[in-house]
Amino acid sequence: MNAATQPKAKPTLWSRARAMAEQAPPERNRYVDFLRAFSILAVVVGHWLVAAPWMKDGAVEGGHLLGIIPWTQWLTWGFQVMPVFFLVGGFSNGLSWAATRRDGGRFAAWYAARIRRLIDPVLPLLLVWTVITLFGTAMGIDRGIVKMAAQLALVPVWFLAVYLFVTAATPWTHAAWRRYGLASFFALVAGAVAVDVAALAFDIPYVNFLNFAFVWLAVHQLGYAWRDGAFAAPARALLWSAAGFAALALLIGLGPYPVAMIGVPGAELSNSMPPTLALLALGVAQTGLVLALEGPGRRLLGNLRLWTAVVLLNGMIMTVYLWHLTAFVLVMVAAWLLGGVGLHAAPGSAEWWLARPVWFALYILLLLPFIPLFARYEQGGKAVDDDVSHVRLLFGMLMICIGLAMTAAISIASPEGVTGVRLWVVALPFAGAALVGFGPAARLLMRRAGA
Repeated sequence: MNAATQPKAKPTLWSRARAMAEQAPPERNRYVDFLRAFSILAVVVGHWLVAAPWMKDGAVEGGHLLGIIPWTQWLTWGFQVMPVFFLVGGFSNGLSWAATRRDGGRFAAWYAARIRRLIDPVLPLLLVWTVITLFGTAMGIDRGIVKMAAQLALVPVWFLAVYLFVTAATPWTHAAWRRYGLASFFALVAGAVAVDVAALAFDIPYVNFLNFAFVWLAVHQLGYAWRDGAFAAPARALLWSAAGFAALALLIGLGPYPVAMIGVPGAELSNSMPPTLALLALGVAQTGLVLALEGPGRRLLGNLRLWTAVVLLNGMIMTVYLWHLTAFVLVMVAAWLLGGVGLHAAPGSAEWWLARPVWFALYILLLLPFIPLFARYEQGGKAVDDDVSHVRLLFGMLMICIGLAMTAAISIASPEGVTGVRLWVVALPFAGAALVGFGPAARLLMRRAGA
């Protein structure tokens, strides 16, 4: 067989990513893609680090590193980087929406495509954990354990519900940015201040949930500012960062806000659920810091190998985010079944810290098989129905968001009933996706379910 008749080698993930990297237009801001991947990976590492189960008196006890070792709460200033993700979202949504308006596109088609891009990777995760919960209940495993496992594995979906709401507001927030500039950001900051005063000073119940809108919309607004060059000067970006850190230090030192930027078991106040003014200050600080480094970062990303790595990561980053805690749960279950191997070191001890690289290697090893199986579902695709009505879009979005929020808040596992599954929670995202118009993953899953 000569060279001309030999079959061509199957392209590898790297070669495909390299081909995509080479096709990227020169005007593309590669730093946006880098920050998207970086922020998600930081969250993954943070989750793997703070979850600290261990064997105590012959039973597995759930541990939370921030509650066990208080000094580690300072680490959340680096690992709580969801503000960076919303910053990137503002940049990308502003760019995409401006292009849609310029080309005469409709909001419904634009938003439907963005919903599908986000919900498509989630549906396989929900389906897999519904099956696990059903089998766990049928096998007689304690329902509390099943619920704990399902809720831990599925808690990452919470931010998608918030992000969908923030993205839905893009036409109005972008218009406000074009008309009022940074005043539109400071108006949202004022809203966050008012909410925290009402909640913390006057004990008005539930009003603090409004900060899911004010805080994340404010950070999203900074993404528009970034795209329009407001942080082009590194000195100005560093000034914003310094102001953010100064505000954060004052809020923690003189105010009621805790050091940790995520919830700590037993703490009276959480800075993230719902978000507070302190988390917004951290978001401003992180925005200024990462954008002060944009120039050097973009120059480094001119290296084809590094840029290819970023492209490769972005092609699977939602899969890594959505499945990383499933890998964690599987490792913990395996350790428990093996008699608690590796779980006898008390969290925070020298032995525990020295074992972290081994545990992280195991998490990565268990995560790797999920990537080729499920990364295809985050590739997106053309909208099935470009004429989706605003009514269908609204109700579809609400059903998806409520379903995802309930999945993270109360779990799909039920302490009652024959199935052990809150079927209505599972059904909501699928029904919402059906209203909007199924993307590739949803259609494939429905066909398999029907089979």
